[in-house]
Amino acid sequence: MNMLLHGMKDTEFEIHHGDSLLNDWDILNEMNPAKKMEFDAVVANPPFSYRWEPSEVLGEDFRFKSYGLAPKSAADFAFLLHGFHFLGQEGTMAIILPHGVLFRGGAEERIRTKLLKDGNIDTVIGLPANLFFSTGIPVCILVLKKCKKFDDVLFINAAEHYEKGKRQNRLRDGGEGGANDIEKIVDTYKYRREESRYSRRVYMDEIAKNDYNLNISRYVSTSVSEETIDLKEVHQKLATIEAKATEARNKHNAFLKELGLPPI
Repeated sequence: MNMLLHGMKDTEFEIHHGDSLLNDWDILNEMNPAKKMEFDAVVANPPFSYRWEPSEVLGEDFRFKSYGLAPKSAADFAFLLHGFHFLGQEGTMAIILPHGVLFRGGAEERIRTKLLKDGNIDTVIGLPANLFFSTGIPVCILVLKKCKKFDDVLFINAAEHYEKGKRQNRLRDGGEGGANDIEKIVDTYKYRREESRYSRRVYMDEIAKNDYNLNISRYVSTSVSEETIDLKEVHQKLATIEAKATEARNKHNAFLKELGLPPI
């Protein structure tokens, strides 16, 4: 439905109704690795922090076996691993998820750590809050690859680049010569550009020191540093002002004295 609403023709794709977590689609349930379907691109926008009931059988599922199961309270990584399993060796996957997947502990930390150590997380993109009708929370896009070229993770903090609306915020598309938030994200991703307070390439040794926590603000902060105050300089300025004020007062009192008026 989302694709139809965004102008995709129904002749350009095949719709299947089923449970992704149970892999309820015969063509994706091929047990023979040689016949497994693989895709050049995988795009996903799953329900955020969906509660599910994983069984012991699912624990042995070919999609999850090497990573472990996502917790019952949040199936975010289950959706991610589902799509990632069917990603081709040269393909790219992009999935929209809540920020919790970047730093939550337990089973999610173990899955995240393995993906990072295996070099599969390519880029983390932080988006503004209130972009979607269904939720007001800020979200992120994780870009994954099976054969990554770089030994780093690109962080893009785009949370402050948007147009504010009455009910929803939106990413600007450059209409009428205005700002283009979408193009800036895409351009930064394509060329892995670094920009102060916006994007940064972070090598794995730094991520490892942070216990594989991917919280974007750890690596790309948008806060403005406070101005450093030189107390000696400030004191000198105050002393100069005081001296000028004293000089002006003495001149003024001299005039008052000539006029026979009391000084101030």
